[in-house]
Amino acid sequence: MIYQIDEIEFNRTESMTSAPKPLDGLRVVEFTHMVMGPAAGLIFADLGADVLKIEPVDGDKTRRLRGSGAGYFSMYNRNKKSLAIDLKSEEGAKIAHDLIDKADVFIENFRPGALDKLGFGYEALSVRNPRLVYCSEKGFLDGPYAHRTALDEVAQMMGGLAYMTGPPGRPLRAGSSVIDVTGGMFGAIAALAALRERDRTGKGSHVTASLFETTVFLVGQHIAQLAVTGAPAAPMPARVSAWAVYDVFDVKNDDKVFIGVVTDTQWKKFCDAFGLDDLAADETLSTNNERVAKRDTLLPRLRTLFSGYAQGELMDRLEDIGLPFAPITKPEDLLHDPHLIASGGLLDMKIPNGDDIALPALPVSLSGERLGKRFDPPMAGEHSREILRGLGLSDDRINALDKSNIICDPHNRKSSCEAAE
Repeated sequence: MIYQIDEIEFNRTESMTSAPKPLDGLRVVEFTHMVMGPAAGLIFADLGADVLKIEPVDGDKTRRLRGSGAGYFSMYNRNKKSLAIDLKSEEGAKIAHDLIDKADVFIENFRPGALDKLGFGYEALSVRNPRLVYCSEKGFLDGPYAHRTALDEVAQMMGGLAYMTGPPGRPLRAGSSVIDVTGGMFGAIAALAALRERDRTGKGSHVTASLFETTVFLVGQHIAQLAVTGAPAAPMPARVSAWAVYDVFDVKNDDKVFIGVVTDTQWKKFCDAFGLDDLAADETLSTNNERVAKRDTLLPRLRTLFSGYAQGELMDRLEDIGLPFAPITKPEDLLHDPHLIASGGLLDMKIPNGDDIALPALPVSLSGERLGKRFDPPMAGEHSREILRGLGLSDDRINALDKSNIICDPHNRKSSCEAAE
């Protein structure tokens, strides 16, 4: 069957914000799951690209994760459309190929070789669409480890981040999927660079980002520390701080506040604000390196001082004098953060199970404006009918494909993809 795809539209739903986005009109097809690949697609989607998420007929398995994975799908799949399709069927593969033929970017994060077996590897797709930028999100770049299966935690352990995060002898992963998300960011950066190159050459290319190399990049500062100091970096809980006052302090009501005094000018302001005249006059404390050398005697006095303050009172004083400070905040506390609320840093949306939620916006502004939500994270196959109509298929043909489980249209019948929510 020949499909007419000139008129297909991926994400043409009316935007919740009328201003044009930088990537308006860019077409992205996403074969992704979990976090790393969807995070790359989210960047394109929030920046205005038309992102089509292709998932199995019974839905991306990420939708069904519980525990620490329960929020993955909702967080990383807004502003996308979903086509649920059987890629192993001849007609399902045909539909997917026709969509990719008109795409600018293809994003995938499956194990090496998995998509080649299905006819969706770079070599096959680049022959069909020479302008395609093919973005792979992998565990490792090319090399002896390339065949290994990797996860965020695997990369943190073998890339030095877990060693640096936990106390000595107790490696600890970071408290979020920081490598998955950062790896997705690097993939998106590489794909955008490849699109810029395509503007000059007219040809697409294959770009790859990885979990392991992302982790190594993030600990590069500690590798450099060895070269500069001649000593390997200690885990962060046991490190010798670069600043004398750079720590978490207990205050009233079992609250805590992080405080940093990182310049000599800040030290003078700090002493004046808290009546520490003797410390300000002590010439052996006049420079940061001298204060670091006396940290063991200096900090106990400051801990006693701060323990007499309520958290809000102390933070108000620190804000008045312009010192770095922070309350110790739980993720759920951020839903009530006045700065995030006032600046558009939280986006209201409805997740596939029907619940209303607020989730973080992309952490950038463009010309002073935050990037908003155009539409909610989709149900599995939510846009299947719309997309297939754009390919020229009739409703009768779409119904037949749905009935035979080649596609899933949750609006049409009780089906396996509806259960995926």
